[in-house]
Amino acid sequence: MKAQHEQRRKERLDRGIKVRSDGIYALMSWRELCYLVLPRLVLIVGILMLPLLMPTMYWQRVISIVCIYALLTLSFDFLAHFVGLVSLGGAFFIGTGGYLAAILNQSLGLPPLLSIPLATVIGAIICTLFLLPCLPLRGVYFAIVTLMYPLLLMRVIEALNILGGTDGIVGIGSFANRWVEQYFIIIMVLLFLFGVRRLVNQDLGLVFRAVKDNDQAVRASGMSITYYKTIAVFIASAMGCLGGAYLVHIYMWAGLSTFALDFSILPIAATVIGGAGTLVGPVLGAFILVPISELLRAFGTLRIVFYALILLAFIVFRSEGIMVYSQRKYHQFEKWVRV
Repeated sequence: MKAQHEQRRKERLDRGIKVRSDGIYALMSWRELCYLVLPRLVLIVGILMLPLLMPTMYWQRVISIVCIYALLTLSFDFLAHFVGLVSLGGAFFIGTGGYLAAILNQSLGLPPLLSIPLATVIGAIICTLFLLPCLPLRGVYFAIVTLMYPLLLMRVIEALNILGGTDGIVGIGSFANRWVEQYFIIIMVLLFLFGVRRLVNQDLGLVFRAVKDNDQAVRASGMSITYYKTIAVFIASAMGCLGGAYLVHIYMWAGLSTFALDFSILPIAATVIGGAGTLVGPVLGAFILVPISELLRAFGTLRIVFYALILLAFIVFRSEGIMVYSQRKYHQFEKWVRV
């Protein structure tokens, strides 16, 4: 037995897989392929199984709301970490997409499966045009501007009594089937998650990072910073508008609450919990934070205290976030190999 142990040693599971960097791999066997695919497979299967595991329709609806926040957190993380634009415009995106979907459904009679994609594209264009003059701003200045837009639009709708005023737009059509309603938003979250993840690793993603790190070097290379920031804002706002368009169809109502600041603030908290810059981390943060919010609803305003304690604990003890910590531990697993 002793001789047998002397002929073996421990190696990390990723030894022999990583070649040049964390994003470039050389696959040598089906075991190594499973090592890389397993976390992604667990994520996809886990999210797809959630509607089947929820005990009541109430919690199935909570999963739908979680997916809306997941789109917002993905949008926030993409803009902040890869483009350098800290956006608090989640409420702006949700409200724009929501009202557009309501108008398309009420005025043109379009079903949800048509009004939602149309509202997503048109809403993204409108949000991008609104934010276009603000693209030269960075840091807290851009964040303040994006936060002011939903407050401004709320007051305009209320003062002019347009788009239903304070009563909102009622009688919006809903999905014909609850399973279509559930899996539509889940599939959209997965498509945007892996789509954005693929995008940031392409040439366009490298330009986005360059704009964030050294925009003067990008300008000196003959590329338009405004052009690339516009593309990034369009992608981010499309995710938010999709969430807003879906939201009004499941509630069959569009009103001033679609501009609620929760849609701007909660994505930041989810990003802190999940891990900034990982894309999937903020999504997981939304899947943790929103259900906790529902569980604490019985405490009323005291749930803000629990929110603060949870965020404080993560900032102090796990400032890197759940995803970064989990990735590091996963790659540190070891196995016995023959010498």
